[in-house]
Amino acid sequence: MFVLGELIGSLSMIIGMIFKMIYFVLVIRMLLSWVNPDPYNQIVRIIYRVTEPILAPFRRIIPSMGMVDISPIVVFFLLAFIERFVMGVLFQIGNRIGN
Repeated sequence: MFVLGELIGSLSMIIGMIFKMIYFVLVIRMLLSWVNPDPYNQIVRIIYRVTEPILAPFRRIIPSMGMVDISPIVVFFLLAFIERFVMGVLFQIGNRIGN
């Protein structure tokens, strides 16, 4: 059972890294929204393609406040909540199986 507990611990680390990458890309997306980048730049297109499926549902729900789009902030808080919940559950499962 120790091996299964370690496997779940490793899985939680991988999931944590995925969340960190999502946070990083969202921060870049927010910074890009301030500077009006070249829409034909390949890196900009990739960042928009990765983040748009995450942000689009929240943009439909949350009204725009003038020039300010608060959907990335809401997504940040929601992702932080989901990350803490998932990591906590995986940590508890790993501890119970490992002991």
